[in-house]
Amino acid sequence: MEKILFNAALQFPVFLFAIVAHEWGHARMAKFFGDDTAERSGRLTFNPAAHADPMGTIFFPLLLLVIGSTVFGWAKPVPVAVRNLSDQKNGIFWVSFAGPGMNILLGILSSLILAIVAVFGIGASSGYLPIFVKMLQFSVVINFILAFFNLIPLAPLDGSKMVPRFLKYDALRKYEEFSQYGPYIFMGLIMLSWIGVPIFYFLLYPGYWLADFLPRLFVNLLA
Repeated sequence: MEKILFNAALQFPVFLFAIVAHEWGHARMAKFFGDDTAERSGRLTFNPAAHADPMGTIFFPLLLLVIGSTVFGWAKPVPVAVRNLSDQKNGIFWVSFAGPGMNILLGILSSLILAIVAVFGIGASSGYLPIFVKMLQFSVVINFILAFFNLIPLAPLDGSKMVPRFLKYDALRKYEEFSQYGPYIFMGLIMLSWIGVPIFYFLLYPGYWLADFLPRLFVNLLA
């Protein structure tokens, strides 16, 4: 039990900040393109309470921590009124990308800070350094995995709203028809992962690769 609580203390704050930043990114980009629906709904904020989803933000992440897995989950979707966007085609692309984009940015920053600590030994005399380093390592992994998970082009994930930006006419119509099956395909992938088929490992491989490569790259550049 003590190990679970310690693991939760390391991972949960990192996870919470990651999903809050993700939703804030959506809300901020929507306002940039002229839609203040999220702001009026109180979602243009870093207050976790405004974004928390009982299942995705609390129950599911804690369940993963109990079984010894890396924490994962989601927040309430930010409301966006597409009709209010000044440029609907480009707007919905960038609003959708802004959430994963925030996680990619946080993953890069965490990798850089981790490398700075490793190379220059900042805080080496502090007994809290190992804890700080471990939280940075979790931040790198969690943010990159959240980013690339949400970039999967299946509804209701962010990636499904980005694909239409690159399609025209017949291709767009066929993709829209295909999209209605997205949630069922997504559930099928989850079921495959439950029975031991590592489908999400392959889909999220770019995130795992970056989480391993980027800190080492920064270390080599700073050393």
